Amino acid sequence: MEKVEVKELLEAGVHFGHLTRKWNPNMAPYIYMERNGIHIINLYKTAAKINETAEAMKKIAASGKKILFVATKKQAKDIVAEKAGAVNQPYITERWPGGMLTNFVTIRKAVKKMAMIDRMKKDGTFNSLSKKERLQVDRQRAKLEKNLGSISDMTRLPGALFVVDIMREHIAIKEAQKLNIPIFAMVDTNSDPREVDYLIPANDDASKSIDKVLSIVTSAVADGLNERKAEKEDKDAKAAAPKAEKKAEKKAAAPVAAQEEE
Repeated sequence: MEKVEVKELLEAGVHFGHLTRKWNPNMAPYIYMERNGIHIINLYKTAAKINETAEAMKKIAASGKKILFVATKKQAKDIVAEKAGAVNQPYITERWPGGMLTNFVTIRKAVKKMAMIDRMKKDGTFNSLSKKERLQVDRQRAKLEKNLGSISDMTRLPGALFVVDIMREHIAIKEAQKLNIPIFAMVDTNSDPREVDYLIPANDDASKSIDKVLSIVTSAVADGLNERKAEKEDKDAKAAAPKAEKKAEKKAAAPVAAQEEE
C-alpha cells in the first residue's frame, strides 16, 4: 500500500476546504483553522482516516467483493475511470442511473442487452437488419456503453461504494444506505460526514487532491487483490500436491507389478 505522507497531501492541496459560510458544523472535528474566509482541513486527521479507509478497502478486495467508485463531477471523472479501471473495479462517471443499486436486476438487464447486441454483430444477425434499424441499435449500444460500460463485469451488488463529493452523489449514497452497503468517501467541509461509514476529510474539488487520495486507496485495493490471488494459488498448490503424490506412487508401483507378473 502507498504510504500516506502529510507533506504530499499538502502539496496536492488536500487541505483546502470550502468558504467558511458554506461549512457543515459536523465537519468541525476535522477543521484545523480558517484562513482568508476558507476552512483548512487538519491533514494529520486526513492521513489517519486514509489509512483506516485503505485498510478496510483492502479487506473487501481480498474477500473477492467489488468496490463501486462513483464520481460524476468533471474534475474527478477521468481520474476515477483510470484508477478504478487499473485495479479492475467498476465505476460510474456519467449520470448515476436511478435504481442502480436498489433496482439492480433492471440494470443487469440493460447490461445484458449490450452483450446481446455484441453477439448480434458477431454472428451476423446485425447485418440482416435494415440500415435504419442498424443505426438505432448502434445508438442504443453507444448510450448503454457510455452509462453502464464500466459496470458490465459487475454481476452482483458491490461490497462497498467509494464516492467523491457526497453532496453531488446524494442519490447513490441514499441507495447504498437503504441496502446497508458500506460507504467510503472523500468529504469536504461543506458536507455531512455522518452520511458515510468511512470518511476521508479532503478537498473534493481539485483534481490533484482527488488524484492523490485515489492513488492511495486503489493501491490498497491492488494489495487486497494480490493477497487473494496468492491465497488461491497456495490453495490450488495444496490441492494439487496429493494428486501428484498418488501419480508418483502409481508410477513407482508399475515396474514392481510388472516384475511380479514375470
